[in-house]
Amino acid sequence: MRAANRGDAVAYRRLLHVIAPVLRSVVRARGHALGHEGCEDVLQDVLLAIHTKRHTWVETAPLRPWLYAIARHKVVDAFRIRGQRIELSIEDFAEGVAAPQGPDPMRGRDMEKVLRALEPRAADIVRGFGLKGETTAETAARLGMSEGAVRVALHRALKTLARLRERMIE
Repeated sequence: MRAANRGDAVAYRRLLHVIAPVLRSVVRARGHALGHEGCEDVLQDVLLAIHTKRHTWVETAPLRPWLYAIARHKVVDAFRIRGQRIELSIEDFAEGVAAPQGPDPMRGRDMEKVLRALEPRAADIVRGFGLKGETTAETAARLGMSEGAVRVALHRALKTLARLRERMIE
């Protein structure tokens, strides 16, 4: 790399010939879910990044960690670009997928976290309908509101929750 950075084209070609198989294995190990073509695309991105950024390598530092860092970042970029969805066969995980039947122990905690983003009365109305199964009349009586006001408040609270959910997904 030192010779390549000084303009030695033969040394640069030899460097690429030596590091390409090593980087291919790094990319495949970290990005196996991208498939063969995806890994080859990432490898090309890694080699291009090395070419364009080789002047940033500090000659007194070891080369391998610098190369591995570029490969690691390019794999992460590839997953980010392609989205977070990865297709895997369920048969590979069938034995570990089964969960005991029953209520999700995290559901209540997650719901409470989301409900804290609402104003207290709106959160109380959503809790009444969604978690306690109250009717409009029961919620109205409990909160001293008309049934129409409860329906309007519930509608607004659900719209707010939908907006919050959209922000969390983005």
